[in-house]
Parts: sequence; structure tokens; C-alpha cells
Amino acid sequence: MAKNQRRSFGKIRKLPSGRFQASYVGPDLNRHTAPSTFEARIDAEEWCAARRREIMGDEWQPPKVRAHRITLDTYATSWLATRTTPKGEPIKRRTRSHYRYLLDMHILPTFGTLPLRSITPAMVRAWHAGLADTPSVRAHSYALLNAILRTAVTDDEVTKNPCQIRGASKTTRVKEIRPATIDELAAITAAMPDRMRLAIQLSAWCALRFGEVTELRRRDVDVKAGVLHIRRGVVRDNGEVIVDRPKSAAGVRDIAIPPHVLPMVRQHLLDHAQIGQDGLLFYAPTTGGQLPHSSLEWHWRRARRDAGRDDLTLHGLRHTGATMAAQAGATIKELMARLGHATPDMAMRYQHETAERDRALAERLSRMAAASDAG
Repeated sequence: MAKNQRRSFGKIRKLPSGRFQASYVGPDLNRHTAPSTFEARIDAEEWCAARRREIMGDEWQPPKVRAHRITLDTYATSWLATRTTPKGEPIKRRTRSHYRYLLDMHILPTFGTLPLRSITPAMVRAWHAGLADTPSVRAHSYALLNAILRTAVTDDEVTKNPCQIRGASKTTRVKEIRPATIDELAAITAAMPDRMRLAIQLSAWCALRFGEVTELRRRDVDVKAGVLHIRRGVVRDNGEVIVDRPKSAAGVRDIAIPPHVLPMVRQHLLDHAQIGQDGLLFYAPTTGGQLPHSSLEWHWRRARRDAGRDDLTLHGLRHTGATMAAQAGATIKELMARLGHATPDMAMRYQHETAERDRALAERLSRMAAASDAG
């Protein structure tokens, strides 16, 4: 909820975004709002003080109406520069780059030069219907426009958010991911180079993201307790390697390593990991840095083909691990903790998929019983 603070002259309002909005009642008895919000309260106070000096010095003039003139491009650029997480922390660099890409490629070509208040629900519907890209890009683009205009409402730049398409921010999986079986997982692992085999096993049995696997270091592995400490991940943005903490607090977690995987972990630490507590478990031999996705992918494609699973992606290993955990009886809360999810939505998906397979198994059992009775 926004916080208001009245002063002897003017009013300063702290917005949910964390920025400050300043306004005052002029000699014309109308309330006038600063043309932009302020990062610090002291800047808003100075703006109010400057308007007071104008009035006291008989230099005041009614300000020009601006609210209906600010364009989406101008507002979105300011929004992106000051965007924070719900906890008030700056958004991740890669997230900011992703937002910038969506703006430049999918949003600003249509709405960039338009004043905020001229964008209507009909315009948004027509734009959304014409987005010719993948379902995920369509959903992400709409979600970003929606978030920007929702903040514009909070900032009193527009009176109502024109993004009113129900469900447009969500994606439905077009192609269902079929988890690997234990035998397929073993076959794929055996077909990988020795130094990469553990990456496949940890991706699946510990349900890790690729960036989490390739940033694992010796200090993150407690062999005695059988635990992985997930504290960081690695991503690449325009060719630059970025190591950072997980996107959410839930991503910082400890994961118990299944006992049958521990012997491979110990052997990998002896044979393949870099030396020292900061040594990477998986690295590029040419640079010594984190193993690139492309290096693992080259061997992965051959290994999955040999196992008869050309459809399985590297991320499908995480899906496999989550599904196996659900089949093993993990609760939604346990799945959230193991996967590093902040909300139960994704964890519920794996439980739902497990329930669907269980129902299919029950139906097959009934057909077996019916066949036996018929015989």
C-alpha cells in the first residue's frame, strides 16, 4: 500500500515501486503532480521546495499537462531501469536483458511511440493476436506489458490497465515431456564421456538446473553427509559468463544425494574435478571455466540417440528427477524444497502427472484382470 506524507507545502507519496511522487496545490487551487517520480525522498522534497519558491516569488506558472503525453517507450525505459523484486532487490541482469529484448522486439514496435493513455484494451487484444512467435514468448511479452502498465496505474500515469486478456500471461505446454526411465538414464550416462557422466546423474536424480550443475564446486559437495549445497548458478548473457545466486530465496537449498549416486560423486571428485575447494566439478578443459552448454549438448545428442530418446532435452532430466521424486511419494512442500520453487504451481504439476500415470496403470491392471476372467 502506498504511503503518504503531508508537509507544510506539498505532499510526498511513497509508491509501491519504492519511488516517491510529489504534488502540491497551486494558486489555481488545482493539485499538480511532478512530471516524474523520484528515487529518493529528498529529491521529491526539493521539487516541492522549488515550486514553493516560485509561488512566493510570484514566478509560478500553471504547468503544462504532461500525463497524456508520456509514451510507452519513455515510461518503459524508466520502469526497466528501476525495476526491483518483491523484496526490493534489483532484478537479475539476465532478467533485465530478457525484458529489454521483449520490449525491443515485440512491444515497442507497436506501442513505443504511443502516449500511455491512448493505449486501449482493443489495441492490446489486436497486438496479442498478431504476435507470431512461440507461446512462451507471447506469454512473456504480454506479462511484461501488463506489469509495466500496472505500475503506470500505481504511478497515476494511467487510470486503468488496458491489459485485460485473461490467462494471456500463462503458457500451456504444447509438447508433453516424457521422463526418462531408469534404464534410459543409465544408457545415456554410459554413453557420455567419463568427465560428464556425473552431470547427467545429478541433473536427473537431484533435479538440478543446468546452470546449477555447471557452477558446482568442491566446497558445495558434502560427501560425508551426502548433500549438495546449491548457492549459485551460472548463466550466459551475450557471451558473458555471469555467476550469481539463484533467482529466488527458494533456489538456495541443500539437496540430499541419493545413496546410489554417492559412489560416482566420490570417484568424480578424485578423477575429474578441479583441485582446491573452489575447484569446479565440471569445467571446459580449454579455458578452465564453467562447462558450456554447447560442449555438453554435443555429447548429449549422441548419447540420447543411442538410448532411443531423441526427444529428451537436457532440461528434461530435471523434469525426470522431479517426476521420480513425486513417484517416490514426495509431498508438494518436499518437491518445492528439492526443486527450489517459491510457489507450489510447478510442484503440483509433477504430482498431477504422477497421478495420471497411476490411473493409467490401474486401468491396465483392470484390463489384465478382465482378460484373465475371459480366459
